[in-house]
Amino acid sequence: MTLERVDTRTHLGGNAFRTARWVQRAVCAQTDPESFFPERGQTGHAAKKVCARCGVSRECLEYALAHEERFGIWGGLSPNERCEVNARW
Repeated sequence: MTLERVDTRTHLGGNAFRTARWVQRAVCAQTDPESFFPERGQTGHAAKKVCARCGVSRECLEYALAHEERFGIWGGLSPNERCEVNARW
């Protein structure tokens, strides 16, 4: 997957996250939210499987990168994996 740097000035922020169209189409909205916030030492594999079949995982990941989400699985990536993506930019 090739990602582009997101312009945080025009990207979603604050409460806009809750009403964004991509959020409403996210598969994770119909699953257990706890699986997206695994305990330390757990892989988050179940959440990543959900992300893999989600049609808006790219938008989700872009949001997480733009807003420096520090917790949970977003767009199929863990916090450490997102840090690696940001480090490459």
